[in-house]
Amino acid sequence: MADDVWEAYAIAYARHDRLVSQNFIGGDPHDGPMPLNYYVWVLKNGARTVVVDTGFDRRGAELRGRTIVHPVHEGLEALGVDREAVADVIVTHLHYDHAGNDDLLPAARFHLQDSEMGFATGRCMCHPGINHPYEIEDVVTMVRRVHAGRVIFHDGDAELMPGITLHHIGGHSRGLQAVRVKTKRGHVVIASDTTHHYAHIRDRRVFPTVDSVTDVYNGYDRLMELGGDLDHIVPGHDPLVADLYPAHTDATAGWIVRLDATPRPLPAA
Repeated sequence: MADDVWEAYAIAYARHDRLVSQNFIGGDPHDGPMPLNYYVWVLKNGARTVVVDTGFDRRGAELRGRTIVHPVHEGLEALGVDREAVADVIVTHLHYDHAGNDDLLPAARFHLQDSEMGFATGRCMCHPGINHPYEIEDVVTMVRRVHAGRVIFHDGDAELMPGITLHHIGGHSRGLQAVRVKTKRGHVVIASDTTHHYAHIRDRRVFPTVDSVTDVYNGYDRLMELGGDLDHIVPGHDPLVADLYPAHTDATAGWIVRLDATPRPLPAA
């Protein structure tokens, strides 16, 4: 495999059962189940492994009333990831479900947008309506990593390494970034929370936890530019990702799936 072509995996580590009305600003008149999956992502080639986000642990799940299905470390181990050897972690944003698990990757350096750290430690955090997705201990841990020289800041779009680029989109969080990765089936965009479900980008609707609605809408356009179509865009929380993409192995069906393989067709709206 060329150094700029990557295998890409999604690990579904936790779940939260909720209603359609909870996932859209303005609710929805056709209310019914619309759960969230919680994912971390792994990019691998013959040279290295990059982890995208670190999820939350048992403590984080208990604080937020979430259900861990498979702890993140079990997913990494199932993919053969040596957690002690991972050198690079992309943090899409600092919300509790993306930036927890303090001891998960002890030797890694963390790639973060300047604007996300400023947002998570600045004046906007004085407002409970804005700070509620952030777990203070996770933010403090990242500050400690800054002082230890283990955070690499990015200001906007950047090439992380051959075949992997970062794209600052914002909207859901001030410094939210998506990840575009070159795979054997072309470029795949790990959208993280730039679109929670396929329905958000497809129907141009907005998840209620939001910093800028304008940036969310502009972000949908940017995702389509980067990915080309929904088959190449991976939402951050949609259980359909674990259903549509092929499993890493038979034993990981519904848990660990390959994003560098072609998914089954998206169901009609």
